[in-house]
Amino acid sequence: MISRQTYIEQIRPFYESDLIKVITGIRRCGKSVVLEQVKNELAAQNKKIIYLNFEIRAVSLKITNDIELIEYIEKEIATAQNEKWYVFLDEVQFVKNWNLACRSLRLKNLSLFITGSNSKLLSREFTKELSGRYVSFTIRPFVYKEILEYAKELGRDISINDYLIYGGFPKRFEFSGQDDMLRYLNDLDETIVLNDIINRYKIRKTEIFKKLVDFVLVSNARIFSSNSIHNYLKAQKIECSINTVMKYLFYLEEAYVIKKIPQYSTKAKKRLDFYMKLYNEDVAFNSIRQTNNRFDLTHNLENIVYNELIFMGYNLEVFNVNGKEIDFLAAKNGREYLIQVAYSVTEDAAYEREFAPFALLDNARQKILITNDENDYSTSTVRHIRLKDFLLMWEL
Repeated sequence: MISRQTYIEQIRPFYESDLIKVITGIRRCGKSVVLEQVKNELAAQNKKIIYLNFEIRAVSLKITNDIELIEYIEKEIATAQNEKWYVFLDEVQFVKNWNLACRSLRLKNLSLFITGSNSKLLSREFTKELSGRYVSFTIRPFVYKEILEYAKELGRDISINDYLIYGGFPKRFEFSGQDDMLRYLNDLDETIVLNDIINRYKIRKTEIFKKLVDFVLVSNARIFSSNSIHNYLKAQKIECSINTVMKYLFYLEEAYVIKKIPQYSTKAKKRLDFYMKLYNEDVAFNSIRQTNNRFDLTHNLENIVYNELIFMGYNLEVFNVNGKEIDFLAAKNGREYLIQVAYSVTEDAAYEREFAPFALLDNARQKILITNDENDYSTSTVRHIRLKDFLLMWEL
């Protein structure tokens, strides 16, 4: 497995901190791999290490609650009390009252790292318990630069089109057959929807929830309101209140399935929080719901650009100028960029649609167009970046 240095570099400054290092993210995005890579880096420095993976049956049977966990670690660190220990708890949500154990352990002479697939790991319930005592790092599926590195390790070629359709969940690249890969992605989707959301939040109206999930995940990179989703369900003869819609969207975001970004209006000069743009954590969630290989490459491309910009560290908003949408206002280190994304602007109508909002604004911010076109459509005021070049960039 490749070394995910972008994430490790974010965690490294906290190696010696008494804050609990929480490594979180969607199921199967590679959290345990990052945890192990941090562990290996510290072990190479001859640090004292305790590593427990609670997905291993022998471990989860031996340590089931906070008291047993504290007793186990206290016994281990007693062998070298004068040295600092580095404790790694993988999939810690399987331990009953794990949060109480973490609060107690951080007071000892150790540095604590934890991971968990359970979305409650950073829900309001547990952030309250760990308030002021933790720092979190969200791991995400591979971006294209990481895919190319992993593909080289596997001796395979992974095209941009493959990325646009099937996304970046690391495990899926280990399957050479498409049927096997799709089975894995569908099983992962089922596990997240059923185990990570329906069972955890005890959702009774499971069919309504599944229909909402299907609608949202095939409608990525679009402007929504809770009311618009409610109206869609109502048109499908599905009775569901707006409050329930909002609650279900919250569950999806808590489980790292979707992410919403607000819309900024120049007219109102404020965020329009009641309108939001939703992006899938991975475009595979859209593609596995399509039939007859009619993949939504247009919206998946914008979703991919969103994922890449987040990986680069940009804060994102949708930008609304006089009712015309610019896909992203990207901000980082005091610099802002206005970004339009399109699959292609070779047709006149598409060209006009993407460039028109730019014409309404001055040049205080750099204007960028990202498309899958080979031709360069840059103008004196707009910088065109080909998708294949953008995917290899670390900064705009």
